[in-house]
Amino acid sequence: MSRLIPIIFALSAIVIPNTIAAHESTAPKKPNILLILADDMGYSDLGCFGGEFHTPNLDRLAKNGLRYTQFYNTARCWPSRAAILTGYYAQQVRRDTIPGVLQNGMAGIRPTWAKLLPERLKPLGYRTYHSGKWHVDGTPLKNGFDRSYWVEDQDRHFNPKDLYRDDVKLPPVPRGTTYYDATAIADSAVEFLSDHASQHADQPFFEYLAFTTPHFPLMAPAEDIAKYSGRFHAGWDQLRKERLARMKKIGILNCDLSDRTPGVPAWDTLSTAEQDAWERRIEVHAAMVDRIDQEVGRVLDQLKKTRDLDNTLIFFLSDNGASAEKLVRGDGNDPNAAPGSAGSFLCLEPAGANLCNAPLKRSKIFTHEGGISTSLIVHWPARIKSKGQFRRTPSHLIDLAPTILEIAGAA
Repeated sequence: MSRLIPIIFALSAIVIPNTIAAHESTAPKKPNILLILADDMGYSDLGCFGGEFHTPNLDRLAKNGLRYTQFYNTARCWPSRAAILTGYYAQQVRRDTIPGVLQNGMAGIRPTWAKLLPERLKPLGYRTYHSGKWHVDGTPLKNGFDRSYWVEDQDRHFNPKDLYRDDVKLPPVPRGTTYYDATAIADSAVEFLSDHASQHADQPFFEYLAFTTPHFPLMAPAEDIAKYSGRFHAGWDQLRKERLARMKKIGILNCDLSDRTPGVPAWDTLSTAEQDAWERRIEVHAAMVDRIDQEVGRVLDQLKKTRDLDNTLIFFLSDNGASAEKLVRGDGNDPNAAPGSAGSFLCLEPAGANLCNAPLKRSKIFTHEGGISTSLIVHWPARIKSKGQFRRTPSHLIDLAPTILEIAGAA
């Protein structure tokens, strides 16, 4: 048995009996694998983890699958992606800072033995597809993917300038074009899965669907933002208490509420104008998570259309906790632009991240629970019969690759 395996042990009641049965009859088709990654999403943002955000598609996956309450990440984007795609800690594969050895892990080059999942899945008969963010050294096709839609620009959700299709650079998206990266990323996944069903139905697939949202800047379609108007008027102190109460009721966890992040004021000490401005930011973040859920719904519809949903192992998670970063990049921030529009550049900052990671302490970058905790959902109708249950064994991103490979039939 592989080195991994909190997840396999959690699934053992499902996998082992079915594996025995499979040897007694015709071997079933290998499972498809859909790995969905959000970018900088808070631990308690999803409805099924206690949040206020409207996430019905992901909530259904949780209801019919498993929720992992102690699943851990690396607190930052690029080391998390290295751990997911290789099955090794980022330091092992030179994708994180190593004092005295490697000062910039984002620019580190993996050893040749540290192959990514698609390179390991291909010999097992899989077709492999990438949609969205990359943030790994090299390029998708040169690292084993058969198709790729790669959005490299994280500073412009409406008009990215740096994006690629099958490793070939595309023209920048002009300002004012009807484009939103989460939708375009899901479009590519739907396209790849549709083409797979028509051209490669005899093979299983691995689709790596890596959204660039809700990573800063806070930008979302206006109709999504409007859905949350007034929802956060109670302020972060009250909303954090409400999140914790829902999490206890659902059964996610049972703990005390962490203190506010140092420097974050009490909500009732803010002026009305300050409260209004913070409400707008949280509304946009909620809209970004809401949009992820909508796009996941479209991908699930595609799987239903081709009758692949039942035998598709789906993972949904975030690369780290919500971000407390405060900066302006890209095209800058127009103070007169509507919050969430292409002309704005706003961040959640410590106050907003403190809410989105409730009840945990701190946020992305920090190795406190708010930075390293991931709300993992696992869904596989053909094999998971313990629907709606929780798994509380501490597990980590490095467990994903060996779990996937074992289930795909690797030695």
